[in-house]
Amino acid sequence: MLDVAEKNPSLKYIPHTTFMLTLQKEIAMPGKEATGNNRRIFVTGGSGLVGSHLIAALIDRGENVTAIYRSDIPSIPPSHKINWIKGDILDVVFLEETLQGFDKIYHCAAMVSFNPKERHAMMHTNVEGTANIVNAALNAGVKKLCYVSSVAAINEKGNEMTTEEMDFNKPSFISSYSKSKYLAEAEVWRAIGEGLDCVIVNPTIVLGSGDWTKGSPQLFKTAYESFPWYSEGTTGFVDVHDVVNAMIELMNSEISGERFILNGDNKTYKELFTTIANAFEKRPPHKKVTPFLAGLIWRVEAIKSMLTSSEPLVTKETASNALKQRMYDSSKLKKFLPSFDYTPFYQTINRVANELRSKYSL
Repeated sequence: MLDVAEKNPSLKYIPHTTFMLTLQKEIAMPGKEATGNNRRIFVTGGSGLVGSHLIAALIDRGENVTAIYRSDIPSIPPSHKINWIKGDILDVVFLEETLQGFDKIYHCAAMVSFNPKERHAMMHTNVEGTANIVNAALNAGVKKLCYVSSVAAINEKGNEMTTEEMDFNKPSFISSYSKSKYLAEAEVWRAIGEGLDCVIVNPTIVLGSGDWTKGSPQLFKTAYESFPWYSEGTTGFVDVHDVVNAMIELMNSEISGERFILNGDNKTYKELFTTIANAFEKRPPHKKVTPFLAGLIWRVEAIKSMLTSSEPLVTKETASNALKQRMYDSSKLKKFLPSFDYTPFYQTINRVANELRSKYSL
């Protein structure tokens, strides 16, 4: 990866051996309290939507941030202030060595997939990767960890408003992804039982600017291309800035052993796509997806995927999710952080649309 840093002089790349020698020297300094810029923060998943925005926010606050990457160093301004180190959360030896001397960990790395072919890899990354992180954190004496889970890890009960307390011990998984996040959370709860201070955040669908060919930013690309279809399903949406701010506030507090749903608004998919289309001055969706049509589409996509070995555009799980009525209660966070406020839904949509316009010269 040195060739990447050479082509991009602003990127700070630290080889693993050099990083460890430097860290050992700093740890050996007696009486050095980790405060302000000296506090060491470790971030996984820095290339993702939440991770990249989190790193930018931490750097903006003057924090000393180290983040791992697997292949290419992500472009996160200001990159020259980030300590990048190549590694993998599935590499136990790497984590055991690297996490020595860190005060806080933000574990954002995860694999999100509804493709049946990727179930094993997703379970491996999300569950075993999280177990590796918390084990290494415990061994390294890390003071606090924030785990980015998902509302998918919380069991639902009919059409009731979903809260953090719903049937945690009696899960009925709606997808392999939800199962992986639930089991990953179990690893964090185990670490809490073993003495590690942790908080867990469970965001709904995170809205923010990023690579709009994947993840939730793809919702904006779909609306920009005047996708005509909509479903009458309902779910929660939250601004990426709100997710990041909540994580930082929770980590800077004495709160531990709690999980929090992060949800700005419950909206229908029709309202989401219509609002995005209007922000881009495109035609809103105008054709309703019925349960029969959704079932037909995912079956056709499954057959096409088997014949061509391509990624299915729609799976049984995503088709089902688009039709369900899901409502999420985020009032618990306000009880613990009374001054915290969410960004209004329409303000988020307009800001992200403008950021994507600039990013892609639309």
